[in-house]
Amino acid sequence: MNRGVSIIEARIGDAADGWRLDRALADAVPTLSRERLKVLINSGAVSRDGTLHRDPAKRAAGGDIFAVAVPDPAVAHNEPQDIPLVVAYEDEHLIVIDKPAGLVVHPAAGNLDGTLVNALLHHCRGSLSGIGGVARPGIVHRIDKDTSGLMIAAKTDRAHVGLARQFHDHSIDRRYKAIVGGIPRPATGTIDAPLARSPSNRKKIAIVSGGKRAVTHYTTIEKLDGAALVACRLETGRTHQVRVHMASIGHALLGDPVYGRTKGNQKLMLDTLGFHRQALHAAHLGFIHPINSLALAFESAMPADMQELFSQLHV
Repeated sequence: MNRGVSIIEARIGDAADGWRLDRALADAVPTLSRERLKVLINSGAVSRDGTLHRDPAKRAAGGDIFAVAVPDPAVAHNEPQDIPLVVAYEDEHLIVIDKPAGLVVHPAAGNLDGTLVNALLHHCRGSLSGIGGVARPGIVHRIDKDTSGLMIAAKTDRAHVGLARQFHDHSIDRRYKAIVGGIPRPATGTIDAPLARSPSNRKKIAIVSGGKRAVTHYTTIEKLDGAALVACRLETGRTHQVRVHMASIGHALLGDPVYGRTKGNQKLMLDTLGFHRQALHAAHLGFIHPINSLALAFESAMPADMQELFSQLHV
């Protein structure tokens, strides 16, 4: 059966004047990645005034309006699975989930099922936005497998577009709680350091000159025994942002198997507690409802494993 095509009208913003076409379109259409747009441009799916534009490197002009023909997503082969979900909020447009640590967000190599997507397909009975494509229906953003806490999924394409725009504009209010090694000094600060794939290890994220701008505002909530409970407010939302930024100032998250090096008594405590994940929890999520424009905000208490770790470290 032939797949349909959706036409997205993209107006190049004045700030994007002179940018490469793929970059300018990614700025104008935040639901599509720059890599996806490169493919669409090369395939002849992008036009202006009826003329195809097949060169991603072509310079765009502010105010130009392009038509982007996006094939409708293929039928997803992900199986709905009855996986328990903690739902913080739900309506016909979106759903806010309080994700437990250990739950992968979407299927990928090594995790083809048992994911949040599989759970959402069952819970929402197929009512999820198709913009994320076959593997990621409804997924607007994600948090790491071993990070717990709040995240949003979109049930309709209209909601997906509205939420993606807020993420793109950095207007989503996201605050994390983390337990870090050592006591941050100063107690409150801002880390403004660009992030990208590590040149020496592609599986890791690192502070890289020329990477994407990443800004984390941190505040020490409570000093612990050789550690601290901190709140991190994200101005941007890059992969592993809190983990890399806090490690960069000498205060890696306890239990972090990639960016942390917990030693001595703290390692013994983690082993005794069976705590083998980064001590990171998405505790607050605030956004404007993309359909009715109401301001929504949600809080999630630290899960039992982090609460137990906090209690053990409490002075």
